[in-house]
Amino acid sequence: MAQFTEDEKIMRRLEQRFNKGVVKYRLIEDGDKILIGLSGGKDSLALLELLARRSRILKPKFTVIAVHVGMTNIPYQSDLEYLKSYSESLEVPFVHYETSFDPSTDTRKSPCFLCSWNRRKALFMVAKEQGCNKIALGHHMDDILETLLMNITFQGAFSAMPPKLVMHKFDMTIIRPMCLVHEADLIEMARIRGFHKQIKNCPYESQSNRSDMKNILHSLEKLNPEARYSLWGSMTNIQEELLPDAE
Repeated sequence: MAQFTEDEKIMRRLEQRFNKGVVKYRLIEDGDKILIGLSGGKDSLALLELLARRSRILKPKFTVIAVHVGMTNIPYQSDLEYLKSYSESLEVPFVHYETSFDPSTDTRKSPCFLCSWNRRKALFMVAKEQGCNKIALGHHMDDILETLLMNITFQGAFSAMPPKLVMHKFDMTIIRPMCLVHEADLIEMARIRGFHKQIKNCPYESQSNRSDMKNILHSLEKLNPEARYSLWGSMTNIQEELLPDAE
């Protein structure tokens, strides 16, 4: 009987969760051309490898392309040569696109929102130029649960980031293939693969509440080791009869 090392067990578990998410939420279909948003962080690098490897199986047949969107007004020093060579080592074409945003144009929105919105806008534009019908983002289970907690706390809304979002207006579909993957496993994958860390000096980073939500999620898991699965299940187990009527 084959004996696996601890690193091999981590990679097998990660890939199993990745494949489960792809199949369960029907994220990939025959003939898809998928653009990967490659920020350069551990999550997007992992997504690039996992999708590239899955694209080599017989069915469904799909192709992938990686794009790195650089925001010129934020001191984010991406190692473009590393991103390009890593993509090409996986036989994935690499595109670099630059854009920027002016936080003074809309003071109602946070700089983090404006940056994210402009990056997303650039991804849509490059996807159209490259003939892609889907955009894959590197959000994992922790990201989705943290968003759920943020929206409940700050927006008064029970919502998160769905594994699959069809954007009819733009004739594009957003997919999150790592929706069932734990961040802890991605941290281990980054160690195993020796991913290069990108230097990020964002002047607005302290304005984000996401790190607080990450701490809350960890606190909930201390109370209940199965908390993340309970939170995930709650998104499809809405018991409306036990909730207040909408006004």
